[in-house]
Amino acid sequence: MRISTEISSAALLVGEERAVEVMAKAGFDCYDFSMIRMAKYSSAEGRFLFEDHPLHGPDYLKFARRVRSVADSCGIPCNQSHAPFPSHRDQVVPYLQRAIECSAEVGAEICVIHPKCFSTAEENAEFYGTLLPFAKSCGVKIATENMWNWDKEKDEAFPCACSTAEDFVAHVDAVNDPFLVACLDIGHAEMRGLGTNAVEMIHALGPDRLKALHIHDNDKWHDSHRLPFTMDIDFLPIVRALKEIGYTGDFTLEVDHHLSEYGAERIEEGAKVMAQAVRKLADLFSAS
Repeated sequence: MRISTEISSAALLVGEERAVEVMAKAGFDCYDFSMIRMAKYSSAEGRFLFEDHPLHGPDYLKFARRVRSVADSCGIPCNQSHAPFPSHRDQVVPYLQRAIECSAEVGAEICVIHPKCFSTAEENAEFYGTLLPFAKSCGVKIATENMWNWDKEKDEAFPCACSTAEDFVAHVDAVNDPFLVACLDIGHAEMRGLGTNAVEMIHALGPDRLKALHIHDNDKWHDSHRLPFTMDIDFLPIVRALKEIGYTGDFTLEVDHHLSEYGAERIEEGAKVMAQAVRKLADLFSAS
């Protein structure tokens, strides 16, 4: 079982190229090329803002090649990537295509693209259908992800696209294409108000749909994105469920807030803690 992690949080501190080096040294087998900074959306302005980042500029593929070169020299491949969001804004489509291009350039097998949160499975099937021909030409699979909305009055999450097991399965099956798979976000599945859990989703999706993970811990209420074993999610039954369905993907962390507590000066120390936590999960999987 390979362990992986998103590199966007590390890249905020030291840049993508150094982030890859740090994660390789920490003991990760592969990395998630997170391209969130390719296009940052402003809800207040209703548009994507200019980003002073190579992924936003005209030389985005050249930058992806540099990241790939560093990763190759460190012996750490890219297992998956993450495209910008939100997907329900039409302006995001060119960035999604760019993210797919970059995914192919770094060697990612899967690019996670959020569904349109307020759309049905059929509507999202049409959305993904417009991207799939290009993704296929690049040799990159698209993964949809279970999302959530927030009820301010109840102070808890409420369902949206893919946030229940039934709807997640419906989204994948509506596309009915091997190039559209599922990325289960463990933390999202455990949020209060959604009426589901990660174990239920794993069994519903099964091995043919479930090909990627976003792993993080929370208080079973908020989307905390914390390190496994630091909050309230019980990971043992989740790992057992993955074993029971014969999950063949990787264990990929998405702990956005962890490294900010270490800073650039102590990033290697923080990365080692991350690797140890997800390696524990991988060992539990192997021992199940």
